[in-house]
Amino acid sequence: MLTPRQVLDTYYLEARRDLLEIAALFDRYDAAVTREGRTAEDESKRDVLRRALARLADPAPADDRTTDLLELFAEI
Repeated sequence: MLTPRQVLDTYYLEARRDLLEIAALFDRYDAAVTREGRTAEDESKRDVLRRALARLADPAPADDRTTDLLELFAEI
C-alpha cells in the first residue's frame, strides 16, 4: 500500500496532464461557439463533464468517486 505522499508523488503528473486536457477541450469548445455564433444542439456531454468536475472538486471524503462518475457518465 502506498502512503498518502506516495500516491500524490506517483500520480500527480498524470492527473495534472488529464486536467489540462479537459481545460483544452473546454477552450476548444468555447472557441468553436465564438466562431460559429451558437452552441451545440445537444450540450449534455459538456454538462456531464462539468458536473463530474464539480463532484471531484468537493473536498468532502467520498466512498467511491470512480463509481459515482461512471454512473454520471452512464446518463448520456
